[in-house]
Order: sequence, then structure tokens, then C-alpha cells
Amino acid sequence: MKLIHKYSKFIPYLYFIAVILYWFTDVNKNSGATAYPILLFGIPFLWQLIKPSKKLNFSLGITFVCISSYLILAYLSDLFNIVTLSATTKQFIIYGGLFVVANFVMALWMIRNSMKRSF
Repeated sequence: MKLIHKYSKFIPYLYFIAVILYWFTDVNKNSGATAYPILLFGIPFLWQLIKPSKKLNFSLGITFVCISSYLILAYLSDLFNIVTLSATTKQFIIYGGLFVVANFVMALWMIRNSMKRSF
């Protein structure tokens, strides 16, 4: 149990690194060399794994809560404007909803970790 508790604080960073790597591979298949700047988004998360910083952790958490809140609003507005629901649309809604919720939860988890460390 101690092992799980010890490494659970790294889950949000590993999640966002995985999302960035997926985004990079998807864009790299379609656009080629123009996808490499996407990897720069992973630097703050890698830095948090190597040398954790309370300020960076809190600012990453707040930033991604704001972005995730915007994604939730965009997702809901898109969901309510759909007229017909094909199988592909339903699949997109399910995967998109899981992605949006996971982003929000991971951002809140980062903020929780920074709050626990500061007290």
C-alpha cells in the first residue's frame, strides 16, 4: 500500500505525458516534421517527475483546470447541438466525454497534490 501511495502522485503527470505523446504521434503521421514542437508541451510534466516544484505544480494544475473547464463547456455545447446520432457520433461522444472528464480529474489531482505538500 505504501508503494501505491508513494507513486500515485505521479499519475497526473504520466497521464498528460501520454496524451502529449499520442497527440504527437497522430500529428506526426499526418503532418510529418511539423509535429515536433508538440513535444515541448511535455517539458513541464517531465520536469515535475525529475525535480518537483510546488509553484510549477500549482500553476500547471490551475492552468489545466481552466482549460478542462473550457473543454467541458465546449463538449456540452457540442453535445446539445447534435441533431442525428450515428454510431460514429456516439463513439465520439463517449471518447470525448471520457477525455474531458479525465483531463479535469487529473488537473484537480495536481492541485490536490500541491496543496498537500504546502501544508
